Amino acid sequence: MCVVCGCAGSEDPKATRPADEADAVQHSVSVSSPSGSHVHVDPRHGDLHYGAGAARVSVPGMSQARAIKLETDILGENNRIARRNRQHFEAHGVTALNLVSSPGSGKTTLLCATILALRQRHPGLSVSVIEGDQQTSFDAERIRATGAPAIQVNTGKGCHLDAPMVADAFSRLHTHDHHADHHHPHHHHDDAHSLLFIENVGNLVCPAVWDLGEGAKVAILSVTEGEDKPLKYPDMFAAASLMVLNKIDLLPHLHFDVERCIQAARRVNPAIEVIQLSATTGAGMDDWLHWLEHAMSPGNAHDHHHHHHEPVLQMRSAGPDTEAALRRRVAELEAALAAAARAATAD
Repeated sequence: MCVVCGCAGSEDPKATRPADEADAVQHSVSVSSPSGSHVHVDPRHGDLHYGAGAARVSVPGMSQARAIKLETDILGENNRIARRNRQHFEAHGVTALNLVSSPGSGKTTLLCATILALRQRHPGLSVSVIEGDQQTSFDAERIRATGAPAIQVNTGKGCHLDAPMVADAFSRLHTHDHHADHHHPHHHHDDAHSLLFIENVGNLVCPAVWDLGEGAKVAILSVTEGEDKPLKYPDMFAAASLMVLNKIDLLPHLHFDVERCIQAARRVNPAIEVIQLSATTGAGMDDWLHWLEHAMSPGNAHDHHHHHHEPVLQMRSAGPDTEAALRRRVAELEAALAAAARAATAD
């Protein structure tokens, strides 16, 4: 049930929507559907907007007020544990990054290549991974094969990791010798500094609003997925500090407009950084490694997006009223930008 997994992340029905879609919602009409669900209908085309209500989600048999109350209770407890995770990471010198994407974007392949590259550049750096999937330990086994410690978290029917899962996994990361068959140094939480990758469940919806205690979210988008993904799944790209365009070695074989994709991401999140790379060929990996080094540098280790993405951080840390106001302002700016673009085209 989407309200339980937290897909609805704001009380503003236009929050993080592209300007044209926000405009469509604004001009839609609320009606009673045959199923009794909360739905807005765009009178121009008959399009249905089930996420246009106060809760931004429609759950059969549940009012918008009840959905908001349920979400607030669940996310409130999660965020309490996320704050504790963040404090724990900071106390132990851990830079935690939450890698989010749709299934098959190449997250695990990128992680394996990253671990090997970091071992060459920073032999003493401790790197560990928490792997999230609904079932199997395939990805964790791939990570362990590189010599890095990894814990697999299987969520069952759950579609995302949450802060308690991360807390449990982190506490177990170094209590087992995951690479006993490998000949690499065994690192611990009390190292001077370390890097923790949290590979979330493949899903561009739910993980957007679940704080795990990470320093930043990194959205990985494969060029095989289409350049419109940031507009189709705006909450995820609004929450991310960095978008990694992966599998660029396949661009000669695809109809993928890189610039259009970047523009789409920045319509949703003007501050988002973008790196283009191929985890298979190694193209662009130096940029990615440099970004990681910067994230771990003094002053950036635990709040990388605080310096480069302050408006996004403010929306996450502010109260509900301030957050709604900020999101409304974002929607207003997006609408103004779209109007300016239309005027330029008309000229």
